[in-house]
Amino acid sequence: MDVSNSPRKGIRFTKVTLICMIGFLLSIILLIVTITPHSPRYYFYGRMNAELRDSELFEDMRNGDSFCFVGDSITDGSLTGGVSWHHHLDKYIKVDVLDFSYTGWTTRTLVENKDLIPSADIYVIAIGINDVLYSDVGRGATSSAEFVDNLSIVTERIREISPDAKFYFVAPWVFRNFPDETFARGDEYSGALKDWCEADDYIYVDPDPIILSVIDKDGWERYMLDDIHPNAERGVGLYSYAVLEAEHRRTAGT
Repeated sequence: MDVSNSPRKGIRFTKVTLICMIGFLLSIILLIVTITPHSPRYYFYGRMNAELRDSELFEDMRNGDSFCFVGDSITDGSLTGGVSWHHHLDKYIKVDVLDFSYTGWTTRTLVENKDLIPSADIYVIAIGINDVLYSDVGRGATSSAEFVDNLSIVTERIREISPDAKFYFVAPWVFRNFPDETFARGDEYSGALKDWCEADDYIYVDPDPIILSVIDKDGWERYMLDDIHPNAERGVGLYSYAVLEAEHRRTAGT
């Protein structure tokens, strides 16, 4: 009997071929998944809701002509693979986004480099933590008066290139494991910044109480890379959220 044309053999051959093809395709998929670099996950704290969108800052993010973030390593993202604290805000900014920040910068450094600040419509300046932490070693402002004087010099320079610029100043960020006098200096510098902003009609944003309330609940290690910097996975998302939430509360008067 000639079995070469047997229907049963033909069916068996088709099934084997199909199984081999599926196995081959799965091998290719596995290889692609293995060699393709995975994009890291960066989580925003909570979700972007109507409340967070209800602020003067968010309105400016949507309608300004150009946006410039000024700051230190937390703005530059130099310890988090280039992921800045405002990473989660950038997608909502519908204009040009500029960055003028560098690791270790203080208000003194900013004054020294003021002529390099780019022209923009809106400035969000988040600098001061290095002034607070290292003022006793000559890196930052040695007093709250010098702190705001330095920022005044910077804003005057910006006014020369952008006469109608609008300013948001973020309070020095949270930190831990420093002497008590450092925390007292942080409160003093933040208070001086707030008073100066109110006197000169600048917008003062203090996200620190919101950041600390979340950290107290969930733990420092969940959001922070070290004693100073947020981590990229969740910390920058918390910072972005806290700035928007603080701005919403200020805008709403709550």
